[in-house]
Amino acid sequence: MATDATTTKFQNPTDFRPDFHSEKISSATSYDGLHFWQYMISGSIAGLVEHMAMFPVDTVKTHMQAIGSCPIKSVSVPQVLNSLLKSGGPSSLYRGIAAMALGAGPAHAVHFSVYEVCKKHLSRDNPNSSIAHAVSGVCATVASDAVFTPMDMVKQRLQLGSDSVYKGVWDCVKRVVREEGFGAFYASYRTTVLMNAPFTAVYFATYEAAKKGLMEISPECVNDENWVLHATAGAAAGALAAAITTPLDVVKTQLQCQGVCGCDRFKSGSIGDVIKTIVKKDGYRGLIRGWIPRMLFHAPAAAISWSTYEASKSFFQELNDNSNSDNVT
Repeated sequence: MATDATTTKFQNPTDFRPDFHSEKISSATSYDGLHFWQYMISGSIAGLVEHMAMFPVDTVKTHMQAIGSCPIKSVSVPQVLNSLLKSGGPSSLYRGIAAMALGAGPAHAVHFSVYEVCKKHLSRDNPNSSIAHAVSGVCATVASDAVFTPMDMVKQRLQLGSDSVYKGVWDCVKRVVREEGFGAFYASYRTTVLMNAPFTAVYFATYEAAKKGLMEISPECVNDENWVLHATAGAAAGALAAAITTPLDVVKTQLQCQGVCGCDRFKSGSIGDVIKTIVKKDGYRGLIRGWIPRMLFHAPAAAISWSTYEASKSFFQELNDNSNSDNVT
């Protein structure tokens, strides 16, 4: 390894970008010299592709978790899917996708950019630190949830209700503000953060560990630019994090969908009260409703998200390299 090249590259402390390969410092590192706005655009693209591709699975999960007198009470994925198709056709699987598009892009832009910035500073002395990756993930999710929660609530209400309940995103927003107040958009924010904090901690720590492990197992077949590497590590991370946090996801769905299609209303946003109601109505199994579609969503979604994110970063890296080459010339 060329010591002079390494010294030159990291002369400026603000340009320090730790690498997961102790024997390699190149433009393929985790910190590849992108601007903050490029991280945001990469994250936004990844979020949109991920959620739009997996939206039908998310619709099935929402219906399974919305316990109440809603039309769909089955806990079986095939039964829920069949009921949705019979009642509204294939389009029923995409009800609320506009709200998802409006929320996912900005939220993921915030998520990935905050993660990259925090990871850069927290893992400066130890680029392989799982703790740094987990803490960076938690910081990212707290910030992105503040952006995404309102549209996520609108999305889930549209998923549950037919066209006679809400005519669209704007109609849902107006009615919620008029009938329940602005606070209703953030009724589940605390629960969402409490769910997504451990989800993201497990997610990012598992992702980085799986990526590192795969590169150590087969260094000649995978490298930090290989989309298969990111997809595999992302899928493993998404599946594990989804399984662990399903109970809190059920609580979140209950808070966001209260009063819609016969679902219960809660006097307070207390997580304990919601859990008691779920257990009383459906036993402890009610807390794991939708775990199968949740895992079916997050495993491929994470694979799609990470591979798209890294592909977008590679595009910007190449763009920056070409720009630097032109400037030198």
